[in-house]
Amino acid sequence: MDDQQHQYEHRRATIFALSSGQGRAGVAVIRVSGPGAPAILISMASPVPQPRIAELRKVRAPGTGDIIDQALVLFFPGPGSQTGEDVAEFQIHGGRAVVAAMLAALASFPACRLAEPGEFARRAFENGKIDLTAAEGLADLVDAETEAQRRQALRQAAGVLARLYDSWRSSLIAASALVEAAIDFSDERDVFADAVGRARVVVEELRQVIAAHLDNGRRGEILREGFQVALVGAPNAGKSSLFNALAQRDAAIVSPEAGTTRDIIEVRLDLGGIPVVLADTAGLREIGAAVEMEGMRRTRDRARRADLVLWVVNGAERSGGKSSQSAARLFDTQEFPTCEMLVVLTKADLLARNGGQGADASEFVGDPDVHVSAVTGQGIDQLEKLIASKASRCIGAVEAPALTQARHRTQLEACHGALGRFLAGNLDEAELRAEDLRIAVLALGRITGRVDVEDVLDHVFGRFCIGK
Repeated sequence: MDDQQHQYEHRRATIFALSSGQGRAGVAVIRVSGPGAPAILISMASPVPQPRIAELRKVRAPGTGDIIDQALVLFFPGPGSQTGEDVAEFQIHGGRAVVAAMLAALASFPACRLAEPGEFARRAFENGKIDLTAAEGLADLVDAETEAQRRQALRQAAGVLARLYDSWRSSLIAASALVEAAIDFSDERDVFADAVGRARVVVEELRQVIAAHLDNGRRGEILREGFQVALVGAPNAGKSSLFNALAQRDAAIVSPEAGTTRDIIEVRLDLGGIPVVLADTAGLREIGAAVEMEGMRRTRDRARRADLVLWVVNGAERSGGKSSQSAARLFDTQEFPTCEMLVVLTKADLLARNGGQGADASEFVGDPDVHVSAVTGQGIDQLEKLIASKASRCIGAVEAPALTQARHRTQLEACHGALGRFLAGNLDEAELRAEDLRIAVLALGRITGRVDVEDVLDHVFGRFCIGK
């Protein structure tokens, strides 16, 4: 059997998987998809239930007829199913022994195998039930940790991005048809000029729309991946204590010894429904061991990539403290891009004991935005609200369609570039301009899967768990 035949039979096989979570549960859901689904139902839970109606059946092992469980059984005939194929679903009791017996029974059928990760969703795509952006939205919906992520993923899974990109693609196809018509009537200058001129209007308008879509501050990607916040400052400024207070657990080691934090430590927070990735970093100072210097390099790198920097100043340090000034000089000399920053004065409880005399942050980093104490909790709620406000402004309205994947951005940039070449080129060279539009249409098609995109399928569906 050659590889092509093997791949065909592999894809045509009936697949099954546990679609609910692993481990002990009250109910477990096992799905079966493929041409063998009706025969499996007849063998294990005869007769085949009425389409889309749950029926209580005794489920038996093939061959022996032993009862495995009493379960709700459903049948979804293709193409009106999630995958576009015949689908059977068994809602059994969630004990490990019951699940194991069911999976073993299904594996005993010929041409029936355990599904690969994402294979149910991939079959839905291949059978025209969903497009690639909807598949990615489903994966994001499974991974969603916050309310804002859930809303964005649900909208994408429902086809918001697909409809937007398909409308652009349709406009470009119409412009491409005008250019092709101009080529056919190149001897008739009036017809040629009219067709090319109309195509140019479409391309100019669409290029501006795509440019605005690309220039959105990465809000969709930030929402999907998390709003990046870096705690930066001098050693012993209270960064790790603040980090633990925001995380509400002992995620970082706290020590009076300078230079305890050598690497980046992260926690994910949910602030007002927005995902926030908080990073504790190594303290910045002008001397240190080799390992500590590497930690400081990573700190500066993380600060460059952060959406928000929390500049942490030891509030109990006397005015003009050398450690804070040293850290500020290191931060300023690294050619950091202009970034959002909040100045956080820590150890407010000690400051109160000192009669209010402590660090004057305005001397080197600006006036404090908030005073906090990791010991008493003072100012923590206020700081969380400030971070959430910054994140909310950065992300904007979740309802508006936004780029969510680096893959989308790459293809949109390719499309935008092709449209730019169309507009900059000689319109009398209609064959070359038609090629520019063909490249632009192809780039948009790769986003939704309207063209041959075998090279990206494994990447898209490999993110799914088995059974999805």
